[in-house]
Amino acid sequence: MNSTGILLLIGGYFALLLIIAYFTGKNDNNEDFFRAGKQSPWYLVAFGMIGASLSGVTFISVPGWVQDSSFSYMQVVFGYLAGYFVIAWVLLPLYYRLGLTSIYEYLDTRFGWHSYRLGSLSFFISRVLGASFRLFLVAIVLQQFVFDAWNVPFELTVVLSILLIWVYTFKGGIKTIVWTDTLQTFFMLLAVGLSIYFINDSLGWSLGEFLKSEDLKAYSQIWFTDSLADKNHLLKSFFGGMFITICMTGLDQDMMQKNLTCRNLKDARTNMISFSLVLVVVNFVFLLLGALLFIYAQRNGIGLPLMDGSPKSDLLFPEIALNGDLGPWVGITFMLGLIAAAYSSADSALTSLTTSFCVDFLGIEKREKNQRKALRKRVHIGMSLLLILVVIAFKYVLDRNVIDGLLTVATYTYGPLLGLFAFGILTPYALKDRWVWVVAILVISGVYALANLPGEWLGGYAFGYELLPLNGLLTFLGLYLIRKPK
Repeated sequence: MNSTGILLLIGGYFALLLIIAYFTGKNDNNEDFFRAGKQSPWYLVAFGMIGASLSGVTFISVPGWVQDSSFSYMQVVFGYLAGYFVIAWVLLPLYYRLGLTSIYEYLDTRFGWHSYRLGSLSFFISRVLGASFRLFLVAIVLQQFVFDAWNVPFELTVVLSILLIWVYTFKGGIKTIVWTDTLQTFFMLLAVGLSIYFINDSLGWSLGEFLKSEDLKAYSQIWFTDSLADKNHLLKSFFGGMFITICMTGLDQDMMQKNLTCRNLKDARTNMISFSLVLVVVNFVFLLLGALLFIYAQRNGIGLPLMDGSPKSDLLFPEIALNGDLGPWVGITFMLGLIAAAYSSADSALTSLTTSFCVDFLGIEKREKNQRKALRKRVHIGMSLLLILVVIAFKYVLDRNVIDGLLTVATYTYGPLLGLFAFGILTPYALKDRWVWVVAILVISGVYALANLPGEWLGGYAFGYELLPLNGLLTFLGLYLIRKPK
């Protein structure tokens, strides 16, 4: 599939998004932008959240991870499932009872201004980095397979990508995103299904033959229980995944903002449970696709694509889809799926960052009514510019598989949120509020130092995603030391 065809496909796709944005953004008010009028059907939110949760990182990076880690990612996915049940039965009732626009308002009510600011800042940093990871992955694919042929610099590719998101979200916000996420999830799942079908067909396999093949067995080990010192041990992956979900969904304004647009708690809980069960199946399908890609590459002598002279497993899927001999439909559906996967998470991230900054940092609900809409729009532009700068910076600093990088960053940035919310929900104590910054800085610094100790000092033990619950636990203990009497 040539670069001109890809550009035409991208243009047609965004034209469709703009049509949706036109109808959902007619009111152009803050209530719709932040809450969608609290009228979103739960099943629409649930289906759209599949795409937002998977994102371009899962679409490309999870299949590319199979060569190094087999199907060990499923251990993390089962942890995700446990985390979603905690969100549904512990956090959602709290948010609906308080009627929150930003979930971090809870920390203001519970502890005070400093805790509120710490929680908001933790989310802000986490979401800027998370959204930038996702956008970076898509930008490098578009650059390598489209814009390099037109001699367009990477920086301009990033600017154009984020500009397109801003155009279709600046009026409708979360109300638009609930509907566009549904469309984007459909395209993503369609792309994966058709890719699996066409690759199997080219290898002369039916789906059943592929699932029974010896080739698949070389990649399909799920459970890793040999040594607790290994980074991908079952217990470390499961509990790390559970706490990653609690933090990156349950304590994340981006994901919770969609849930809070449901009509009531019952609908939001139904959305969360149904979505989480489907997500397990979808992630497994992505791993099957990853194994199939490496089998196909081995059979056809396809090496890992190079980026800046280094092999990049994240680029294997686009290399096979766009430059392989699988026919035009694989390339077309891959590009649709990639764009859908990327922008289904990036658009909601931009909206949630705007929401959090307006509510948590600027106190927009306390401003004069005639100032609120203009303020929201200025912040929306500012968040877009911030994402552009961070995504461009990643080109020069990122040196690992993108999903691994994303989850590693989460182990540090979400620790203060996990500790604060856990302390607020599980204890009756108030805090000496201004000291929460000291606790957070000391804990994050200590965890970072611990994670970077030489392996021989720890008997060969390698830290994995268990750093997140450890971060949260140490924050909890630190908060206990600065508690006030009951």
